[in-house]
Amino acid sequence: MTEGKSARIEVRLRPGGGRDELLGLRGGVLQARVSAPPVDGRANRALCRLIAKRIGVAQSRVEVARGEKSRNKVVRVQGIESRALLEALAS
Repeated sequence: MTEGKSARIEVRLRPGGGRDELLGLRGGVLQARVSAPPVDGRANRALCRLIAKRIGVAQSRVEVARGEKSRNKVVRVQGIESRALLEALAS
């Protein structure tokens, strides 16, 4: 991983939502839905995979930094700056 450069974003996750999708930003919080249930970290892994795919980075660079057992999370992405992360998620 690239040292030093990382970005964080607040996420509101709805697990068991039928399909995996990023619903956009509301009030600076990324709204997301994943089909995986909130069991054994499956919803968190699905969220990280979804964000990584959208912004074009390896899944290993995306992690839930806070809120592992909550719908409200903070996700950290290594190797990208905050501005670039927001631009990639908005596209």
